[in-house]
Amino acid sequence: MTRVTTMVIAALVLAGSGSLAKAQETPAEAQNKQIVLEFYEKALNGKNPEAAASYFGSHYTQHNPLVADGAEGFRKFVEFLRQKYPEAHSEAKRVFADGDYVIIHSHAVQEPGTKGAAIIDIFRLENKKIVEHWDVIQPLPETASNSNGMF
Repeated sequence: MTRVTTMVIAALVLAGSGSLAKAQETPAEAQNKQIVLEFYEKALNGKNPEAAASYFGSHYTQHNPLVADGAEGFRKFVEFLRQKYPEAHSEAKRVFADGDYVIIHSHAVQEPGTKGAAIIDIFRLENKKIVEHWDVIQPLPETASNSNGMF
């Protein structure tokens, strides 16, 4: 291989490696994370759907099949949680933002002394308002096949 060919290959490899670097979080993404975390704290831990409703956009699409769309559907869901699990608490373990999407990996415990569940919540925002939500819930097992933990 000639020296020129080697230099061209090296230059191409170096030029392409920049795309592998971690992208910096934008100010908008940081703000979206803050909005969702405030909502999460007021809505779920504070069990205050009225205060949390100010974080919704003009529409709110819910993908959890147990919760109706809109602020009213969300209010009913929080009221259910407040009555059935008054001591429920969620702790955000990780928070990620990608543009208008915010993902929270949390540990939720419905009743003190129980293991709880690992939850992934995905929120989509428009104009700094929450307009869409998905979640996946996995109960923590009594035993695990590895020692890695879920958090």
